[in-house]
Amino acid sequence: MYRFTRHILCVATMLLAAHALCPAQQLRKVPMGDFEQWTVRNITESGILGGETKTIYNVAPNDTIDGNKAFYYRNTRWASSNAYAVVAGITKTSCNVTPGQGPSGKCARLETAYASCRVAGLINVNVLVQGTLIWGKMKEPITGISDPYSSMDWGIPFTERPKAIVLDYKAFMKNSGTLTKGTTFKTQSFAGYDAAEVTLLLQNRWEDEQGNIHAKRVGTAVYHITQSTSGWVSRLRVPVIYGDASKDPAYKPYMDLLCNTRALQAVNSKGRSKVIHEDGWAAADEKVTHAILIISSGSLGAYVGETGNVLEVDNIMLEY
Repeated sequence: MYRFTRHILCVATMLLAAHALCPAQQLRKVPMGDFEQWTVRNITESGILGGETKTIYNVAPNDTIDGNKAFYYRNTRWASSNAYAVVAGITKTSCNVTPGQGPSGKCARLETAYASCRVAGLINVNVLVQGTLIWGKMKEPITGISDPYSSMDWGIPFTERPKAIVLDYKAFMKNSGTLTKGTTFKTQSFAGYDAAEVTLLLQNRWEDEQGNIHAKRVGTAVYHITQSTSGWVSRLRVPVIYGDASKDPAYKPYMDLLCNTRALQAVNSKGRSKVIHEDGWAAADEKVTHAILIISSGSLGAYVGETGNVLEVDNIMLEY
């Protein structure tokens, strides 16, 4: 009996030691990643457009803001493609990120749709906008659409090293085979397919003497959603690839460095917007200084996509 008891104690000790060396994976909620809180903004468009008061939303502490005011990013890391714009003295809004009904409470609903300007009852401007959430800031009011990525300050200071991003999602993807490019006064249709995306990029950033922003990619987690779902998909897990993702068997071309895919911009230490130059892949153990999170109903870049595609997301977490 003594030998049996001693054996049990020995096994228990070994299991505890193994647990200490390999702690259980942890899921941590991303601040406001349950989308239960929204700031409601009521903005009045210019009289030439009808002078109506339109509502747009920000993922931020519950509040209501009346009036044509730039949003002050306090207590939130979330920005979106929702826009308050003043172009050539004309005030216009766009809203395709809205609160929806999630699996438990509210969610974020992202839709690819046109933002149209109507003058004297006629549509003379059609801009295709993907419903997009990012970590960062929108610089308001927007004053033009010639350089859409410059209107956002992409990414936040971030030093953690998560293993994966985890979330619930629901998708409606039309997959009609027809894409549209909509910019200002004309639209163009062509063959192709769009995908919704979930992207988390971990960077080591720095500035040169001229204030240009450089980075090396430390971690890459990208997932494209191409098919509609029959309901909510629980706990989609997108692993982070550390180091040179191009050498990983799971690598896809859309995981490439930003300098080869998108010209995202950030505000430097002098308050100026600069393109984020990803100069290469970092070593897997390189220090992380910033994170870019993008969740969008489309993945083809500004003004291109398939109208009617919808992505709903909820319960965003990071796995450690």
